[in-house]
Amino acid sequence: MIETQPSGTDTGGSAVPGKKPAVSAESLRGLAGRIRTFRLSLPWHAEDDWERPAPGPEGYRRDIIGVGIALLLSAVMLEFMRGFAFGDGDIGNRWVQHLVQSSIFVFLVFRRRFPIVVMLLSSATFVIVGITMPPISQTIGFQAAYFTSLYSAVAWARNRRALWLSVTVVVAAMFLWIIVGFTLSSSYDEILQTFNMSSNDPVGLFAPLTSYVLYSFMLNAAYFGGAIMFGWNSWRSAHQREQLADQAVQLEAQAADLARKAVIEERLRIARELHDVVAHHISVIGIQAGAARRVLEKRPDAAAGALQTIESSSRDAVAEMRSLLGVLRSSDAETDGPAQREPEPGLEEIPQLLADYRSNGLDVKFHRAEHEPGVLENLSAPLALSVYRTIQESLANIRRHSTAGSAVVALRSGSTPAGPDTPPLRWVEVETVDDGRPRQGTGGTGYGLRGISERAALHGGITDIGPRDGGGWRVRVRFTLR
Repeated sequence: MIETQPSGTDTGGSAVPGKKPAVSAESLRGLAGRIRTFRLSLPWHAEDDWERPAPGPEGYRRDIIGVGIALLLSAVMLEFMRGFAFGDGDIGNRWVQHLVQSSIFVFLVFRRRFPIVVMLLSSATFVIVGITMPPISQTIGFQAAYFTSLYSAVAWARNRRALWLSVTVVVAAMFLWIIVGFTLSSSYDEILQTFNMSSNDPVGLFAPLTSYVLYSFMLNAAYFGGAIMFGWNSWRSAHQREQLADQAVQLEAQAADLARKAVIEERLRIARELHDVVAHHISVIGIQAGAARRVLEKRPDAAAGALQTIESSSRDAVAEMRSLLGVLRSSDAETDGPAQREPEPGLEEIPQLLADYRSNGLDVKFHRAEHEPGVLENLSAPLALSVYRTIQESLANIRRHSTAGSAVVALRSGSTPAGPDTPPLRWVEVETVDDGRPRQGTGGTGYGLRGISERAALHGGITDIGPRDGGGWRVRVRFTLR
């Protein structure tokens, strides 16, 4: 027995000359998948779980009107045919013939409510009329009515498995009836007499009987096949329309969900901004309040200056809190008006931020360096805001949690050289260091440092936050320039 192995595996020996390469497992799985896809694409496997919804009262009303009009036209066509196609030996008088023809139209009123039942009853009627009154079964109206019953069954049946079983039975019964009719009811001489030819007359490619049988077979195959094909296309189109409608609803729900998530993310961002603003101003207020308490009796002027700083910081804090909370309280669906917000701070506001801390007793030195002219001036607004908030939070942490009296803030840009497999990377880095010790009893929540890390991750950056080897604390964040 030959053992088949997937392609690309090592069998431990050389290939045998003259043998074909083994078929891979991936190829077999692909072939099985294509066969399964083809099998599921067949009508009796297509979306068996979906049911086409039945029409409402208005649809049934249109069916009744349509059947009435079709019955009237069929009666007119029957009268036309009576003048040249019916002989004296035909069964039934005029009213019987009209009554027999209208029998199949009665079922069509319910063709969309009970499609399979209507098809079966119409098929039985067609066979009975074809046996008892063949001229009626060959009229255009009668044939069209039966075609409509087949079409409606395939187009509207909700139980697809029962439909295809019924269609198979009907088609098999009809062709069996045709075969029986040729073998029992018709003879070779009757067919020749019907077409006014003899066995010695010149014929086409086939003999007269063979040609007639093949012609009848192909005609009925086109008749039944056309009804089934048009009905299946109608059902599939309805299914696709419903799928598109469901997809539109899903897309609308997804769009609403994305909008809601965008609002939530924006409000979370604003909440972080609010934390940074409040932490900065409360830190300044606390420091100035302590200074004012110590010099209140000995140096009233210094105490007044500290109280003035507290007043200014508290007003700024309240103003910024109102602006941010106004956005948080506003709704994306209903709002009294556009939220009043000041422009977000950027690199231009860093000197004023440092000046505020210097006026509050923290000696802050600032260094700025660019590896290319204009890099820092051309930072995007979100990145500039992240740089500003990083410096603000770092200095606020120094004032709250450190004994340091001075700090150094460095803002610089640079680039890493390209490697064999990596392109050059441009970055902007902000670093804040101090030489103090942790202040006892001032443990924080950690939200500020977490906010710095989140801002760095937002811009594809990295952080280095922690104590320095020589004493003090370092906050260094490197943002990637895209």
